[in-house]
Amino acid sequence: MLPLIALCSICISCNNVNKEGKLFILGGGDLSSSIIDKIIAESGINKDGYGVILPMSSEEPDTAIFYTTSYFTRKGLNNVYGLHFIKGKPYSQARIDSIRNAKMVFISGGDQSRFMDNIAGTPIRDAIHEACNKGGVICGTSAGAALMSKIMITGNELKYPENDGGFYTMEAANVETIQGLGMLEKVIIDQHFIIRKRLNRSVCACIEHPELMVIGIDEPAGIFVKGNTATVLDGQVVVLQNPSETKTKNGLLGARNIQLDVFLPGESFQILK
Repeated sequence: MLPLIALCSICISCNNVNKEGKLFILGGGDLSSSIIDKIIAESGINKDGYGVILPMSSEEPDTAIFYTTSYFTRKGLNNVYGLHFIKGKPYSQARIDSIRNAKMVFISGGDQSRFMDNIAGTPIRDAIHEACNKGGVICGTSAGAALMSKIMITGNELKYPENDGGFYTMEAANVETIQGLGMLEKVIIDQHFIIRKRLNRSVCACIEHPELMVIGIDEPAGIFVKGNTATVLDGQVVVLQNPSETKTKNGLLGARNIQLDVFLPGESFQILK
């Protein structure tokens, strides 16, 4: 658990002037050593401050904390702590401040809807945004990646719930979306993208939300977002944009001139924010 008393002295020195935060949006699977190195370097937690792990997407939060922490302990760091909030249970202001003043916030995988349900009615979302606004690094893997979107894919099929997220069609009003954390206002994130064959799902999201960019991140790929620039880390990243108006006929979706780009490690692209 996070030693809140010990953090008080750290938090006093935090700079409250707004800076440009950075995002690491990771498609899932085992994270490479190089990605962890970049998270450490960009957050600066190897020099001062601390990081927190928010495991509320996971059915087994203690396990999520253990495995995520191990990425950093293997690098010799012992200042990354699990911070689990349980829905309906009281929490102290110190715990919220521990998020707000963290130099790195890492959201684990699991179920993105579980995370949003867990934090509903709490100041946790605002605290994550404040950490970012202070120049902190916000990381999310798998479900934690999907959470970065304002309009977030849940993974549920509204018309065919028995498919368990297979998305074998491209039909209107089938992809369920709810409000995410909104770290990116004009982007929808899809994760485990290529390995789990999620193109149909993202094409539907792209057609039904032509004002948004859809980014599909494979595992173990990721993107590092600074300002309006996203740089690919490992693996492949697919970007979809729909410049035309949405068409429907008999419940089927249609569109023209959808742009699809596949980016490779080290390549960058501009995102909508």
